[in-house]
Amino acid sequence: MRIGFLITARLKSSRLPLKIMKDLNGKPVIQRIVERAQEIHSIDDTDIVICTSASPQDKPLRLIAETTNVSYFLGDPDDVVKRLHDAAISHHLDYALGITADNPLFSIQYANKIVDVITRQQPDFIKVQGLPFGTAVWGMNVQALQTICIVKTIIDTEIWGYLIDRPDLFDVFTLTADKKFHRPNYRLTLDYKEDYELINHLYTTIPFKTTLTLEKVIEYLDKHPQIAAINAHCVQLDLDKHIKDQIDNHYHTHFQEIRKIKQEIYSRKKE
Repeated sequence: MRIGFLITARLKSSRLPLKIMKDLNGKPVIQRIVERAQEIHSIDDTDIVICTSASPQDKPLRLIAETTNVSYFLGDPDDVVKRLHDAAISHHLDYALGITADNPLFSIQYANKIVDVITRQQPDFIKVQGLPFGTAVWGMNVQALQTICIVKTIIDTEIWGYLIDRPDLFDVFTLTADKKFHRPNYRLTLDYKEDYELINHLYTTIPFKTTLTLEKVIEYLDKHPQIAAINAHCVQLDLDKHIKDQIDNHYHTHFQEIRKIKQEIYSRKKE
């Protein structure tokens, strides 16, 4: 079984321009993410893929991939799900773990747990609950990803998790994080300048060797609440309720058709 790690990355952010190229203690954000991915067991460096586009503005991401000895994939610039799917197919993956490139503190520990679940049980979709915002990784059967690519019609492809997390269609496995990680008020993602201020502070203040562990981050923020408060006012936009309702209605109206599509895709591998 071949498992890869897909990093969704573009350099088109307007709210925090070039955010994933910003410096974190001597290295750009995207390189810090790659270094974390390289610590996940059972995933070869060549199956760590920066999923970007052929746009000239994204060329620095290709250079990062080359200098860190991982792969890159130039896919659809706008359709994130298609880009991930095409990258997975290109690398002949059976399963993929994934993260967006604005999460440079994702949990390596729980990424490894996802790999273990995949190896042991092979569900369609694995999610993690209870980690601070911006630190969870997902895992997915590539056939499930292909199914989503076909059936999606009314969805923002950057917020596609709402379509895969369907236990009536997919085998969904939920990992619940240990209570020591439960910090629902901590925000560890990059979207606003305050987010960068906080994460940069963590990378430049907390001693670490190869990668900064989530345990050390939580321990530090617990002791320094004034630092955790730097981005506490930043609001993460959720999928609009009207769009959620549209997706739900479409899903339930076409459920039998969607299930047939899934069955056809899954049967191909058995032939």
